[in-house]
Amino acid sequence: MLFIETTSPPPFWQAQLTDKQRLAYDKAFIGKRSQAYYLKRFAEFDRAGRLSPKWHWAGFLMTFPWLLYRKRYLDSIVYSVAGWSFIQLIMTLVLVLAEFLFIHDLDAAWRMPLRIGLGLAVWGFWAVIVGRWTDAYYYRMARREIADAIELYPRDEAAQMAHLREHGGVSLVGLALAFGFYAFSLAVIQVQFLPIYAKQKANDTLFVAYDIVNSAQNRVEAIYQATGKCPINTPLSTDNQRVRLQLLTAADGVPMTSHCMIQATVQGVPFPNRWLNGQTLIMYRQSDDPKQTGWGCVTSLNRKQTPKQCLTAER
Repeated sequence: MLFIETTSPPPFWQAQLTDKQRLAYDKAFIGKRSQAYYLKRFAEFDRAGRLSPKWHWAGFLMTFPWLLYRKRYLDSIVYSVAGWSFIQLIMTLVLVLAEFLFIHDLDAAWRMPLRIGLGLAVWGFWAVIVGRWTDAYYYRMARREIADAIELYPRDEAAQMAHLREHGGVSLVGLALAFGFYAFSLAVIQVQFLPIYAKQKANDTLFVAYDIVNSAQNRVEAIYQATGKCPINTPLSTDNQRVRLQLLTAADGVPMTSHCMIQATVQGVPFPNRWLNGQTLIMYRQSDDPKQTGWGCVTSLNRKQTPKQCLTAER
């Protein structure tokens, strides 16, 4: 669609046709769906004598389904292979350049959102270009099919109309195939790629939770050494809204010999790691004797999900 001729007259123009004949051919090619819209656009191009950018929402939002819906099967394959390869190449170049220039200097929390934003910006730029030239592209396809029909059946108007109806109009099967392909792609993403992303985000959340509990444990231990008892009334707070801290004297899973422990409860974690909400990680003092400074760690997570630091916490 990026290589639409803007010469005058438009490509495949049949100067010998009357306005009435051209209108009949256009109706046969367009079909009944959205006929008024496309006839209006075609008339604008005819009057201008050249192609120009317009705006087409379907071309902008869902190019691939629209191409299949309008029976542009070969073009849909070219768009999917060549178009998306081009987009991926541009995305890669933009992301590599951005990584080199400024992303590596940003806080870790901002890096992934920025990468996603840049990728969406590249896609959006491409989609805007496609959306602006979709009407011109469809007009060009109509003129090409009309030229083919006249060349193949120069004296048989009925055959010409049949050719245009066969190669034009819409295909609900094509539309269903497009959305079926999208559903399959989403399923692949969910099964293959989403777990990879989710695992990394879950590990990051659990690492932060452990780090927060560990910092609180150092503070509590310092007070314990100074006072000889657990500072149960000492408030524990954190700037991280996804971890809630509590200082307890007993908790499930903690040895009964311990009467001083810090519990971190994970909360407010969004999809795809909502299962983390309500999970707990507890650091507990193993002895009431101030001379013994060992701390243990228990968690509601299974062994695979438990942070490695918690597995080795024996202080």
